[in-house]
Amino acid sequence: QVQLAESGGGLVQAGGSLSLSCTASGDIFSRYAMAWFRQYPGKEREFVARISNNGDVTRYQDSVTGRFTISRDNDKNMVYLHMNNLKTEDAAVYYCAADQFGRPASEAMRRTNYIHWGQGTRVAVSS
Repeated sequence: QVQLAESGGGLVQAGGSLSLSCTASGDIFSRYAMAWFRQYPGKEREFVARISNNGDVTRYQDSVTGRFTISRDNDKNMVYLHMNNLKTEDAAVYYCAADQFGRPASEAMRRTNYIHWGQGTRVAVSS
């Protein structure tokens, strides 16, 4: 099974940019669709973005569309989340997740469809 480790979180001013990385190991990375979720204190994890196993299909939560970009490098076993024009409401712990199945859009956003998770990286946004 795949193991995931996020990095790149930190403090950024509103309007700024930040890029998160997730390194995968332990299995064939290109088997998995990858996603980013985020979690606010006391809340369930919510879907942010997803990329198919070969990178040709991406999906985004409406609130990040046009500001965030998910990408992957299968040669490096890495998935990225590039975040631009950050808002205070983007502050959360961000998790990468792996899904070994292709799914329609409605299923792709469902947290319970992902069984492999990283430990998370915190993003803070100052106003």
